[in-house]
Amino acid sequence: MTVALADYDFDLPPELIAQHPTPERSASRLLDGTGPQAQDRVFRDLPAVLAPGDLLVFNDTRVIKARLFGRKASGGAVEALVERVLLSSEGASGTPGVPHAVWAHLRASKSPKPGSVLRFGRRGAGAQDAFEQGFDAEVLGRCGPDGELFHLALPSDPFALLEAFGHVPLPPYITHEDAPEDERRYQTIFAARPGAVAAPTASLHFDEGVLAALQARGVGTARVTLHVGAGTFQPVRAERIEDHRMHSEWYEVGAQTVEAIEATRAAGGRIVAVGTTTVRSLESAARSGVLQPTTGETDIFITPGFQFRVVDRLITNFHLPKSTLMMLVSAFAGHAHIMALYRHAIAQRYRFFSYGDSMLLERT
Repeated sequence: MTVALADYDFDLPPELIAQHPTPERSASRLLDGTGPQAQDRVFRDLPAVLAPGDLLVFNDTRVIKARLFGRKASGGAVEALVERVLLSSEGASGTPGVPHAVWAHLRASKSPKPGSVLRFGRRGAGAQDAFEQGFDAEVLGRCGPDGELFHLALPSDPFALLEAFGHVPLPPYITHEDAPEDERRYQTIFAARPGAVAAPTASLHFDEGVLAALQARGVGTARVTLHVGAGTFQPVRAERIEDHRMHSEWYEVGAQTVEAIEATRAAGGRIVAVGTTTVRSLESAARSGVLQPTTGETDIFITPGFQFRVVDRLITNFHLPKSTLMMLVSAFAGHAHIMALYRHAIAQRYRFFSYGDSMLLERT
């Protein structure tokens, strides 16, 4: 099936791009797109829309403070976005792993060469004292599918260093610098496993009140993990969708979640994925035709014509034009229906993207 990139474009007034979260998580809006006509709701209404016996599946990844500011030995400024914290056994391009290594995007006037040392510290890259309490990272070389990343060796535990010196990796369309509000709100309330550089944003709307109401309603919950990478924000540039190369992300679907899904199915309940990352995890684990516990990498690219095997309903935020996620939701709920819902959302002044509102979709 040949699909044109232009089919997933739309005009979005810039003022609808949410720059800050709503004062309360569950006070955001929920566009109910499960029927032929859109219904405007508030997110805290979600439990009433679901049925007893349904199963919500969350992504429990935790966003790390992946953005670092520093300088080269020459004094030139450098900015890093850590894409992945590596296990000690992982290297780059077939090389053996080293302790405390990461893969990172680097932004500098001139790319640093292997063997060079970068000094990272707190924000304020021009100030001498900004780096006195920082740390050095050695550039080991280039890595990634197209050599777009840098393999860096850090002096100690990367998670601890990022927590101490890093900044919240806000999406490129959020224009303010990260603040204490972002440390709290660009993180789900059930974030458990560190490794993501972008939040599973559909889960940001859940608070303790909504979770309690879901439990009282008889709606079950389960979890997967997918460490969201920066590739989630990359636009599709190929005019033919099938020519696009999808980024890879680490994920895990555990045995308990598989058992919960099987039990829900046997009892006649629906599987409700919270976010596209959960969809990608579950459908990746069912690629063989049967859902099974899986740990590994996924580069699954879901476009119209995809056969969904696990997910019945999807809670998701509004996505960027011409993005792989627009293609995923179109594959799930139908392209014409999705575009109609987006037109409705724009007309009704919904808030878009990571800190924006959400929608509930039914699989076609």
